[in-house]
Amino acid sequence: MFKLTDLQHDALVEIFNQGVGQAAAAMSRIVKEEVTMSVPMVLFQSRAEVARTLGSNEGRRICAIAQRFDGAFNTEAFLMFPEEKSLEIVRLMVGQSLSLEELSEMEQEAMSEIGNIILNSCMATLANASGRELQGSLPMYHVGTGDDILGQAGKEWDGMVLTLKIDFNIERHLIYGYVAFLLDMPALHDLQQYIDGYLAKLTV
Repeated sequence: MFKLTDLQHDALVEIFNQGVGQAAAAMSRIVKEEVTMSVPMVLFQSRAEVARTLGSNEGRRICAIAQRFDGAFNTEAFLMFPEEKSLEIVRLMVGQSLSLEELSEMEQEAMSEIGNIILNSCMATLANASGRELQGSLPMYHVGTGDDILGQAGKEWDGMVLTLKIDFNIERHLIYGYVAFLLDMPALHDLQQYIDGYLAKLTV
């Protein structure tokens, strides 16, 4: 079972907190309102555990934006919200004067933009900690259960899912979302090394 020390865990939270802060600043510029995001809660879980958290057993559907990253880390990353919250997020991002039909037409594009901002901000801070470059694919929009989104439910896989639970505060609306990274054992090992390198720089 993969496990970080308390010091490594705190360092990882701090790294992601920097990324979340950058994402909040970028989103604030888009909506011309202050967007704040909580310090992320960081967990390592199996795909089945994440799917259960997302309500797969109850058939709950989620809206997800997925991107593939290669370089400093090889991972598939997801930003996920409850499906019923996605239109609310889009309305807050693009303005409240649009009709439901107009919002629905813009949903995929707007959510993909949000996902691109947040996932790239989180991954950029990890890349900076590792001192290596990172390339990301175009964001892909999906709707389905947690099992549908994370894929390969029940198949053999020796990795873990690194999840961040983040509370978003947009125009006094509190909305929670999840960021998830699928990491195989080599990527987990790399992550541990990069965290140690980040900690070593702090002590120089």
